[in-house]
Amino acid sequence: MLVEKNVPLQPFNTFHIVAKAQTLVRIASEQDLLNVLADPLLAAMPKFVLGGGSNIVLTGDVKPLVLKVEIAGRRLLHSTERHHIVEAGAGEGWHGFVAWTLERGYAGLENMALIPGTVGASPVQNVGAYGVELQDRFDSLDAMDMQTGAVFTLNAAQCAFGYRDSVFKHASSGTHIPANTGHQAVGLKNRALILRVRFALPKQWKPVLGYADIEKKMAADGVSEPTAQQIFDWVCAIRRAKLPDPDVIGNAGSFFKNPTVSTEQCADIIARDPKVVHYRLADGSVKLAAGWLIDSCGWRGKSVGQAGVYEKQALVLVNRGVGSNGQGATGGEVMTLARAIQTSVYERFGILLEPEPAVL
Repeated sequence: MLVEKNVPLQPFNTFHIVAKAQTLVRIASEQDLLNVLADPLLAAMPKFVLGGGSNIVLTGDVKPLVLKVEIAGRRLLHSTERHHIVEAGAGEGWHGFVAWTLERGYAGLENMALIPGTVGASPVQNVGAYGVELQDRFDSLDAMDMQTGAVFTLNAAQCAFGYRDSVFKHASSGTHIPANTGHQAVGLKNRALILRVRFALPKQWKPVLGYADIEKKMAADGVSEPTAQQIFDWVCAIRRAKLPDPDVIGNAGSFFKNPTVSTEQCADIIARDPKVVHYRLADGSVKLAAGWLIDSCGWRGKSVGQAGVYEKQALVLVNRGVGSNGQGATGGEVMTLARAIQTSVYERFGILLEPEPAVL
């Protein structure tokens, strides 16, 4: 086990914010994590689990022990009558894993192509795009209790998935994880490290369509019954046209969650702003497009220091690059901009936008 000190984190967060980990250990196997827990000094430290760094804002050097997850591996575990069960290590890149499943004929994840981050982070956020969420394709996962070293398995119900939410985003109020039982897990934030994730991909695959951008691609290509690969290619093209490449412009993808309101609230907003972009959900509530709300408040292209709102998509905050201090946007600038946007949207629409990234 290699314990690294004062490790620059700029390469490990997609905002490319300059910060350091006071202590970092790379976790490439279960044994690496057990070694950490067996070390009295490391075991006693607060811990921060780092995957692809695509959903965090660093506001300073990281004092907790950083566990950099690098567990690899992809495989078809087995097949049932209805599904292919595929498994990936938590350190695998999400987009690469999606492409791998399609190459082997296992369709079902194509709508979520090009989402940044790792496989291990995907259940934490319950990632989703273009009508498909991780919970729709999820089978189970294995994780390790970072207090006891016990490995346990959770199914979808135990993960308590919600919109960009899961049991991994909520703190525990107890001391025992009901592992490998029918009980729903307690809050697992800062308590568990995901090792492997398994997905149930349908043998009788049907395309998930209905989004305007995908329908435009279908019309442009003259395709009425697209393949999974075509949807994958379209989603990649759509995302590349709308969203900045983190390798070129630092960002954390969509910065705010799309808020959900009641039918009555939506009607009130429509009465004042008839062009508001909204989607009616099966439960009767209405999802509003956070990017449209931000854009309507005039934030597109605006900046605070070196942190800015992306010109092509107001939902994305970006690092404008190297500033006069030689380090580009700081986490403080990003959060100052985010709070100013929240205030604007609240004052105009009465809606408080909730950030997606974790702030550290």
